[in-house]
Parts: sequence; structure tokens; C-alpha cells
Amino acid sequence: REVEILMFLSAIVMMKNRRSITVEQHIGNIFMFSKVANAILFFRLDIRMGLLYLTLCIVFLMTCKPPLYMGPEYIKYFSDKTIDEELDRDKRVTWIVEFFANWSSECQSFAPIFADLSLKYNCPGLHFGKVDVGRYTDVSTRYKVSTSPLTKQLPTLILFQGGTETMRRPQIDKKGRAVSWTFSEENVIREFNLNELYQKAKKQSKPREEGPEEPPGAQAAAGHPHGETKKEK
Repeated sequence: REVEILMFLSAIVMMKNRRSITVEQHIGNIFMFSKVANAILFFRLDIRMGLLYLTLCIVFLMTCKPPLYMGPEYIKYFSDKTIDEELDRDKRVTWIVEFFANWSSECQSFAPIFADLSLKYNCPGLHFGKVDVGRYTDVSTRYKVSTSPLTKQLPTLILFQGGTETMRRPQIDKKGRAVSWTFSEENVIREFNLNELYQKAKKQSKPREEGPEEPPGAQAAAGHPHGETKKEK
């Protein structure tokens, strides 16, 4: 019986690891498997030991949360009151907005990737933003991003052009379920056509007297005056 349970848990870990994009996610999945397997074995051995182990795991999860990303980024943080206002402020600006929740491990793993993309591609005509839908639940309702503990919609990336949503990842099927999608840097660049968006945004926002265009990534090396690195409430 124990072998069947362990094989079932192993299959779940393998499925989760297929969606993992960082070493930390792989290791986290393995540790989660170990905790669940140990809990089952302790309960089978002695229910008191199982309850003690389960209590210790819960205390650990509540007190030892993964650290939030605090590195460099050119990202504007929205609140429930500022997101619509900012998206409508200048219809010429293209926005890529991440809808996230701090408690989501997938969001935490994607944070440095999104920050790196903002360093490479942020320009006057192409901006990057984030909004915490775990905190601002009305935003999750308005933009149809589920915040359920079992949701597969976190994180969600939405492209806004002219103040209107033009695409999002992950996509939502006809039954309202999120279509599995890997949040890697390569996938974001390809799916959202970031190189093309960057070049178009530079042309639209470039003054006539400006010199030649800078390639993506040059701004990150030299620093960028338009970057937003603090949350705006």
C-alpha cells in the first residue's frame, strides 16, 4: 500500500517538475514530495507521530516563507486605484503587466525573470507593471485572474495596447481553465514578440533628433531614468 502511495506521489512530482523553470522549483517539489511521503509513513506507523510531524510542517510553512525578489528592475507597481488610470494615461504606451500573489511559489520563481525582461526591454513606449491580486482582490475580479489556492492562473501576464488587453498568458479555455504554459524568459520573448514590440516602441517614442536605436539590454547596463523600482500605493 505504501509503495502505491509513493508511486502516485512520484507521478505528481514529475508532472509538477515539467512546469518548473528553475532549480529552486525542482528542489521545492522534491522537498514537498518528501514531506507528504513522511507524513503518510508517520501516520501509518503511529497517528500521534503523524499529527506531530504534520503540525511541525504547518508551523514551518507559516514561519519560513521564501524570500521575495529584491533585485534591480524597471517595473511600476500598481494598486487597485492606479492600474486603470495608468493604462489609460497614454494610449501610445504598451504595457506588459504581471498579475501576481506573494504567496504563490510560481510567482516568486518568475519574479527575477520578469525583472530581467524589464531591464532589457523597458523604454518610453514599452513599460512593465505588476499588481498584487492577492492583496487587491477587486483587480483579480475585473481582469478575470483567479486567486484560488489551486489556481493555475498565477502568475498571469497581460499585454495592453492602447489601454486594451490584446493577449494574455496563460490562456483561458472555454471551460474557464488555464491552459498550461511555461513562464520562461524565452517563452515570454517569443509569445509576446518583445523584440518587435521594443523596436516599434522605440520608433514611436524617439524624438527626431535622437541618434540610432539602442539594442535591448543596453539600457540595463547603463541604467535607465524611466525605471520604476518602488511600489506605488
